[in-house]
Amino acid sequence: MHYITSKGLKRLIVFVVIASMTFLTIYLYFLINYPLSYQVFINKYSKKFNVDPYLVAAIINVESKYDKHAISSKDARGLMQIAPITGQWASEELNIEDFKIDDLFDPELNIMIGAWYLNVLNQEFNNNFQLVVAAYNAGSGNVAKWLQNDKYSEDGKTLKYIPFPETKEYVKKVEKNIKIYRILYKDEFENFVTYNENYLVLLVNNFRKVLKSLIMYK
Repeated sequence: MHYITSKGLKRLIVFVVIASMTFLTIYLYFLINYPLSYQVFINKYSKKFNVDPYLVAAIINVESKYDKHAISSKDARGLMQIAPITGQWASEELNIEDFKIDDLFDPELNIMIGAWYLNVLNQEFNNNFQLVVAAYNAGSGNVAKWLQNDKYSEDGKTLKYIPFPETKEYVKKVEKNIKIYRILYKDEFENFVTYNENYLVLLVNNFRKVLKSLIMYK
């Protein structure tokens, strides 16, 4: 029979501690950088408008990091960064009464409009992931023009090159996010979803804001 020596036991303990800390660090990294919140609304409106819930979840993360108060330099608002003009258009199409621009900060309304808009883009671009995501960022008008230009498209149906660097990077980010979300939250939307606001996400976003304020103050 072999016995673990005192020295061997210490090494084992050190190994277990290091392995546990490494696992915890990786877990926290993904938890912070690829969070998930508002599953109830994502599930509800993804089904209503026949869009992929993982695409909605990924876009929310890329657009706002799940910060419902997010606002861009171009005045896009809320979780899915809906532009005021898109919000107004959607409110008319969806018969949203007494719509105000600040209503876009409401998580449910924002996700509803975002999912509806993705459905509109899916219909326009025949469910082509690249085109839909590019249009969500750069506008469907720009994507339509690119498809008609043989400099950017060879067949008028797909893009071989995206001329806007921001949009090109955006498509890559969403594609990466959706792959990670499918792994991290596998089957998350298969069954009845009861989860809503994730308070850890809220805490992280508030911490980011405080940190940003401190940096800007300095």
